[in-house]
Amino acid sequence: MDIPQIFNIAESAHRIHNPFTADKFATLGAALRLQAGARVLDLGCGSGEMLCTWARDHGIVGTGVDMSRLFSEQARHRAEELGVAHQVRFIHDDAAGYVSDEKVDVAACVGATWIGGGVAGTIDLLARSLRPGGIILVGEPYWRQLPPTEDVAKGCLANAISDFLLLPQLVASFGGLGYDLVEMVLANQDGWDRYEAAKWLTMRRWLEAHPGDEFAHEVRALLDTEPERHVTYTREYMGWGVFALMRRL
Repeated sequence: MDIPQIFNIAESAHRIHNPFTADKFATLGAALRLQAGARVLDLGCGSGEMLCTWARDHGIVGTGVDMSRLFSEQARHRAEELGVAHQVRFIHDDAAGYVSDEKVDVAACVGATWIGGGVAGTIDLLARSLRPGGIILVGEPYWRQLPPTEDVAKGCLANAISDFLLLPQLVASFGGLGYDLVEMVLANQDGWDRYEAAKWLTMRRWLEAHPGDEFAHEVRALLDTEPERHVTYTREYMGWGVFALMRRL
């Protein structure tokens, strides 16, 4: 069980596998008013940066689940590095359908809503692990501006314009699902740069170290095209945020 190899290569040096930066996760943790001992579940946790830093800074305990064997191992190393391995654990598994044995205070899926077939399905999945009155966190892209054509949407790595909503529509959709939006922290273009541009140096170093690898042609092709694609499409059209939801009374 693992994610496609290209992601394990391109994002192998990432601590955060989405357009958030460390200061954004710090802002989010503070905004949620996390209490020591709060229990957090993170589905699709990547390399565990959110759980590890919140364990260090707020005293939370929690569990992260991710399909990447590499990222799961990096998460364990990060927990050891920050001295919080006794507070958080990381499971190498498919997060789709994962339900915690013990109800949690915060149930999160920060940038992997495909595990539930989209935002609505992921919220339903997270709600199964949540205690009454708890908070759901969903990280999701949205259109900063609507792409003028389907080709532009595909340049943003969407299948179609209909894959994502404008921010007001996304916010309105949470109410339609029966949830109050109680907080949000949005990424910015610098966050997109840190997420996307950091891959380029990683891929270049990987190519230098693996000149005869059978996968090198795919990495080379991506490095040839990704910088221009990012600045032309993703950076201009894509937004991304983490939205905190509570079920309506």
